[in-house]
Amino acid sequence: MSGPIHVTRLARHRRSDPLHTMHTVYILQSLKDKRTYVGSTDNFERRLLQHNSGRVKSTKHRTPFKVLFTEEFETIQEAKKREQYYKSGAGRRKLKEFFESRI
Repeated sequence: MSGPIHVTRLARHRRSDPLHTMHTVYILQSLKDKRTYVGSTDNFERRLLQHNSGRVKSTKHRTPFKVLFTEEFETIQEAKKREQYYKSGAGRRKLKEFFESRI
C-alpha cells in the first residue's frame, strides 16, 4: 500500500472565511500491534503528535502510529457523524473492503 489517503468533503455552500477551521477524521495504524484507531480533531498535526508521544490514554500503549487515512469536513457535526460511522460495524467493514482493494 502506498502513502496515506486524504479526502476533503466540502459543503455545497463553501464558507469564504480563509481562517475557517476544518475538522479531520483520521485513521491511524499502530506499528506495534497493527490495529487501527479512528478519531477526529480540529488540529490533526497536533493530535498525531499527541498519539505518537503517548499522551492519549486510549492509545499510549500502542505507539508508534502511521496515518492510513484522513478526511476533512467543514463542521464538527459532519466529522463526528463520519467518525461514529467508521467506528460502527458497517463502517469497519467498509474500511476493510476499501483498504483491501488498495493492496
